[in-house]
Amino acid sequence: MIRENQRRFGFDWVTILIYILLVGFGYLNIISASHTGNITNYLDMSEPYGKQLVFMGLSVVLIILTLSVDAKFYERFASLIYIGAILALLGLFIFGKDVNGARSWYGIGRMTLQPSEFAKFATALAVAKYISDIQTNLKKIKDQLKAAVIIFLPALLILLQNDAGSTIVYTAFFFVFFREGLQQVYLILGFSLVILSVLSLKFGVRITALITVFMLILAYFLRSKKRASISQSLIILLVCTLFAFGIKQFYNHILKPHQQNRISLWLRLEKDPVKLELMKKREAYNLIQSEEAISSGGFWGKGFMEGTRTTGKFVPEQHTDYIFSTVGEEWGFLGSASVVILFIFLIIRLLILAERQKSQFSRVYGYGVASILFVHFTINTGMVMGLIPTVGIPLPFFSYGGSGLWGFTILLFIFIKLDSNKINEW
Repeated sequence: MIRENQRRFGFDWVTILIYILLVGFGYLNIISASHTGNITNYLDMSEPYGKQLVFMGLSVVLIILTLSVDAKFYERFASLIYIGAILALLGLFIFGKDVNGARSWYGIGRMTLQPSEFAKFATALAVAKYISDIQTNLKKIKDQLKAAVIIFLPALLILLQNDAGSTIVYTAFFFVFFREGLQQVYLILGFSLVILSVLSLKFGVRITALITVFMLILAYFLRSKKRASISQSLIILLVCTLFAFGIKQFYNHILKPHQQNRISLWLRLEKDPVKLELMKKREAYNLIQSEEAISSGGFWGKGFMEGTRTTGKFVPEQHTDYIFSTVGEEWGFLGSASVVILFIFLIIRLLILAERQKSQFSRVYGYGVASILFVHFTINTGMVMGLIPTVGIPLPFFSYGGSGLWGFTILLFIFIKLDSNKINEW
């Protein structure tokens, strides 16, 4: 009997409490960012805060259903769930609805549903299922390619729907791969490519090549053993130069103008004051207003529903992707720091729980959940504060939207269910 009660009620209530705090505090900020006057009906379905309250109620239903399902179901049917998510993404090309230039939504009456939000937990399940297979060894190239295909397929479909922000989130799974045995050389290569990309855009191909030569010479003299030969160094230099050239071509001929302008503003590439001013009025308008809203909050903030820039609707999309600017203005540094601490504590808690799992499937899925939340949180808050280029992804549990809230809720509570079942995983 005791063992059965542990299996039923042994949920990690610390994680659940953090979830409740984030969703509840997020709702308060959605009210501030979306209300247009005195609120007489919090269930007013013509207002975002009314819809969000309904989304929150349905989330409770999803939580009950998710926790009611036997934990082994998620591992047993992970592949079918993943296939269902892929089919849902493919269906958008035929039945999808365009919203803000992205064909990422299904129209269901007055509501819309975004499959990419649910594809995240489906992909996390598929990755956990594949890696936990006894025949999978991530040190082998063949298995690495298969794992990459699992995350590349949904990412590609989402990218083709013109939703680049959601595509970036799938890089989170590489953290999972490293935990499960992927060689560090890939991590070094990944960071090197990011640095090369920034250098080539900021300084040009020639300067990037010169910097590469300098780094190769420095590495040669610092390493006493296993020094690269001249031919190997020349090959590295050639590859780096070609990559830098390719990045410039991609930036100039593949990216859309608004994407180029966002990167240009971030790296301060534009020197023409007239063009720069025009870009600030268009691509950087949201960011500038967001930064001013956050800075105006000071240490204590202006108070709930007292933010002048929030109530004045200065920041577009403030109840969705830019919700953190409302926190900064109305709750100040203290409130913003509290939100950051809650997210950090949640992610660390998930990692600790993941390490405690007795099955590899549960551990890998836990790392997948933590990695997805980390990437979402880092990119969203970094974007709102101008630390990274503007990318349209929501703040988990905080931003307005049914699909996002439901997707993240299912993602998290599947792991809570798996964690509660670890006593039976021997």
